[in-house]
Amino acid sequence: MTIVLQFRRVRPEQDADIPLPRYMTVGASGMDLAAAVTDPIVVKPGEIVLIPTGFAIAVPEGYEAQIRPRSGLASRHGIGLVNSPGTVDADYRGEIRIPIINLGKAPYTIQRGDRIAQMVIAPVCRPTTALVTSLDETDRDAGGFGHTGRGQDSEPPTGRMP
Repeated sequence: MTIVLQFRRVRPEQDADIPLPRYMTVGASGMDLAAAVTDPIVVKPGEIVLIPTGFAIAVPEGYEAQIRPRSGLASRHGIGLVNSPGTVDADYRGEIRIPIINLGKAPYTIQRGDRIAQMVIAPVCRPTTALVTSLDETDRDAGGFGHTGRGQDSEPPTGRMP
């Protein structure tokens, strides 16, 4: 089944030069998203900035758009997304904006047209829910936060994070 994503430029007269989301290779899962900034934006270490993309999207019912960081920006510069992955719901029609965070040690400059994130379209499952008094038991049961990587005789992790 083929789905159709409808895009609308939010500021067509200003952002006609910004490419719409697109797959950069045949095997890519995510479409690259470009920055529709008017002037370069310097993101200081530890700083969060909301970057416009210049487009809105109509995600078909039963799907979501997941906004994810680009691995090259993350590994080379420490640039990530605050809420990763971010979700664009099927009923949202506003401009897609990307909450960039600089986790690196140096300022990072975002230029107009830079590829800053990627968007993956994924199906959404909406199950019915039921409140129960107990859940079925498993070998893992309530073990979490690294539990499956520990030996069976190890103590469960404390509430402290490293």
